[in-house]
Amino acid sequence: MTSKHYSKLAISEQNGIATVSIQNPPVNVLTIDLINELNHFIMSLQDNRDIKVVVFKSLHAAFFLAHLDLNVINGTQGGQAASIEFNHMITNIKKMKQISVAVVDGVARGGGNEFVMACDLAYGTENAAFAQPEIHVNIPTGGQGAVQFARRLGKGKALQALLLGNDFSAKQAEALNIITQFVPKAEMDTFLAQTLGVIASLEVRDIQMYKEIIATSIIDQEAGAELELRYFLSRAGENKTQQIIEAFLKHGGQTEREARDIQGIFVDTAQELATLK
Repeated sequence: MTSKHYSKLAISEQNGIATVSIQNPPVNVLTIDLINELNHFIMSLQDNRDIKVVVFKSLHAAFFLAHLDLNVINGTQGGQAASIEFNHMITNIKKMKQISVAVVDGVARGGGNEFVMACDLAYGTENAAFAQPEIHVNIPTGGQGAVQFARRLGKGKALQALLLGNDFSAKQAEALNIITQFVPKAEMDTFLAQTLGVIASLEVRDIQMYKEIIATSIIDQEAGAELELRYFLSRAGENKTQQIIEAFLKHGGQTEREARDIQGIFVDTAQELATLK
């Protein structure tokens, strides 16, 4: 973890999960200072193998992230540079080796929604709202929002959403593939502990592997299939794989126990392997 002091981010780490809480008064606008801090933190994780999951949350009661600071949208050299830096931040999030997670319990519009879509996983509560309303201030999306809407919603729904700029609830956003899942606020902590706990138990290389296969497959199905096979054949030859398979079979793999308790077999397998380390 980086030792840099951040004024707009509160960062904690536990069991392979880093939690980044954003607080940029008064309404969590994406100012250049906040963008720089987020970029610095994201880049500091490039060679980190201990952190598997990065969770982005907001400390504001109403906003996750409002949008890009409107004061930098002015056509000046400084404004243009800030807007480009924001776009770089979106790209940096997408390139993270770790799993990035947006937990949204408030409004995420414009750049805020683009931030959410840049993350690998995104969960929204009943208090969340998502939108790309840039057209109403005479600009297009600037952080790949239109690109993401086109890929996720399809032509008609993307056009309508971008030209209207209307809010989507978390349930609507889930249905449109803007976020991964709607989770009631009262259930969020338990849900995250269970879901992210499993991911954090993996190696960073496991996360990188599937992120690479999925990204490649979205662009080219055949290239994705070839990459998947290369990974499969490589992993099949590892000693680690053979040890896991041996223990899995020992504890009931490929028997009727699989039908009723495959998770129990995984637990027993992991416990045995832990004693061998």
